[in-house]
Amino acid sequence: MPSPTCSARLPALSFSALAVALAAPLAAFAAPAPSATTLDPVVVEATRLRTVPAFDTPASTATIDLSGERANADADVSEILRGIPGLLARDRQNLAQDTQLSIRGFGARATFGVRGLRLYADGIPASMPDGQGQLSHFSIAGADRVEVLRGPFSALHGNSSGGVVSIHSADGQAGDPWRLRATVGNDGTWTGAARLLGGNDIVGYNFAFSRLDTDGWRDHSAARRDVANLKLGVDLGDHRRLSFVLNHVDIPEARDPLGLTAAQMREDPRQAVANAYVYDTRKSVRQSQAGAVYEHGLGDAHALRVSAWGGDREVTQVLPIPPAPQANPLHSGGVIDLDNRYAGFDARWSWSGSLASRPLELTAGANGERQRQRRRGFENFVGDEPGVRGALRRDERNEVETDDLYAQAWWQLAPRWSLLAGARRSEVTFTSRDHYVAAGNPDDSGRVDYSETSPVAGITFAPSEHLRVYASVGRGFETPTFNELSYRADGGAGLAFGLRPAVSDNHELGLKWRTPTGGLLEAALFRADTDDEIAVATNVAGRSSYRNAGSARRQGVELAWSQPLGEAWDLRLAATELEAEFRGGTAADGSINRAGRIPGVPERQAFARLQWHGGAWTAAFEAEAMGDVMVNDAGTGSAPGHGLLHVEASRRWPTAAGPVRLFARIDNLLDRDHVGSVIVNEGNGRFYEPGAGRGWLLGLEWQFDRR
Repeated sequence: MPSPTCSARLPALSFSALAVALAAPLAAFAAPAPSATTLDPVVVEATRLRTVPAFDTPASTATIDLSGERANADADVSEILRGIPGLLARDRQNLAQDTQLSIRGFGARATFGVRGLRLYADGIPASMPDGQGQLSHFSIAGADRVEVLRGPFSALHGNSSGGVVSIHSADGQAGDPWRLRATVGNDGTWTGAARLLGGNDIVGYNFAFSRLDTDGWRDHSAARRDVANLKLGVDLGDHRRLSFVLNHVDIPEARDPLGLTAAQMREDPRQAVANAYVYDTRKSVRQSQAGAVYEHGLGDAHALRVSAWGGDREVTQVLPIPPAPQANPLHSGGVIDLDNRYAGFDARWSWSGSLASRPLELTAGANGERQRQRRRGFENFVGDEPGVRGALRRDERNEVETDDLYAQAWWQLAPRWSLLAGARRSEVTFTSRDHYVAAGNPDDSGRVDYSETSPVAGITFAPSEHLRVYASVGRGFETPTFNELSYRADGGAGLAFGLRPAVSDNHELGLKWRTPTGGLLEAALFRADTDDEIAVATNVAGRSSYRNAGSARRQGVELAWSQPLGEAWDLRLAATELEAEFRGGTAADGSINRAGRIPGVPERQAFARLQWHGGAWTAAFEAEAMGDVMVNDAGTGSAPGHGLLHVEASRRWPTAAGPVRLFARIDNLLDRDHVGSVIVNEGNGRFYEPGAGRGWLLGLEWQFDRR
């Protein structure tokens, strides 16, 4: 366990650990160098800048190109988010709980889904107004790229924006090929996907459908997931464009094997606990949403962007709670039934011009969202039969509303200097109306209001054409989600309206360097100090309650390097060292260690990918490593670190109707036992969700050329 003064140190020693990672790409300079390449200016939409490339912004960004050839199942977002420094995406081998996602330690406490981060799909929020998000409806089959924004400027996206992840579907154009894709793998896993892409001079379309069906690597983890996504773009002429997005996800019944104790992990990591069978623990999810984005260019300088969206998400989950605790009249039962209806709009004006003969870009906007939730709880038994919906024990109508205003300005104040600054004012209101009032269970209706102003600023210095050095600061905030408000830590009825929002002060110092040989190096030092950190209070049988745990600090260093090695080879490296610690506010029961590590956050991560292109053949070798992870606030248990190796290869054949590609991949090549993810503060000691052993995948892809 780190000493109390450990987190106060600037993580300068981290560079010594990363020096090893630098050695390999630096050796590339000894190899024959390809001709110098000028990289295309990449504009990252998450920065909300229209004319400024990501390279010139004082922010840590990453763009993952999905338009090329991949040798994976495209079944989980964690497959495409590998190798981004500061980001941790864990496949939990459990579709009932979705991918576990965190950025610089934010979001690590989520027991299911994603929280603390802002998610978007084709410009439409995939995070609810309360901050709870899901990745299950991200359509990888139709995607063109994924953008990731880390650091202070994430706060401009509002509540619960410790980072931003945004997926974008390809825009259809005339002559685009259609694509069919299928994979088979171990444990009865198969996927099928189709992407129909095309259009003409006026309308472009992208319709993608995918199905995942699996028996599960673990016992009692079978699941099926269908995702459909439609994007239509209409060119209205005169700098006007209208886009429509329709999305649907259906997970009819995903079995939940629950977590394991350390002893159970050692005995058999593939097992499910007994209560998973007794109560047939499972979750069903169905979500449909629609959105529209209208963009209007007013001459060459002004632009208007208006978007609106709405949707419905239904969730039913059966938990393994025995009947005895449910005898308490305040207990809300062992079956959760949620119906979330949500809608919102965002209107943004941008202007590009000059100030003092220097380029200037201004953006101002307004955002409003509403979420209406019907939350019901039922007993998970009828008579002596467990695992079925029983008597009603909870019935609420909950609502959250957000009203935000934001603005930002980028100005090149001198030939080598530029400034980016902005602010967002957020008002968030939670309201609950209790419709279940019975003897021993009073009316628990209530309301709570949160508000915060989040300022951010950064400056960039350009010593040369290929080098940028920047510094940025900002403040962000994070309200509790409805799921975190839903259960009080003291066991009482009603919502936990006593929870306060967490407020974080963020600092970042970084550099970006485009090498003469076509490589890109990015490095960042960062620190985030948080007051009123929201932490898990109890987590028993799949039900969690939360409390404020005083202050916390997350600080560390990130490094990313991509480098072509001659004509046929490419190397990509990423490394992160992160100290995430509680720094005060020990709870009355002593469960928060004043100087303890925040659970769910590894201190070290590393990733490497070496890829070879040889005409019709491609092959790649991947290595990833992760340090140990604490599993509870008291610091009494941890998941050990691990290192994994993966290998893949593919072969392409041309045909008269378009190319056909066969690909194969082996994950966890050495069949290492490891912990894939952890359930923070699990009350029964079942903290551990095992990672999969050696797994194989065989796939076939056909791009049908219609020209």
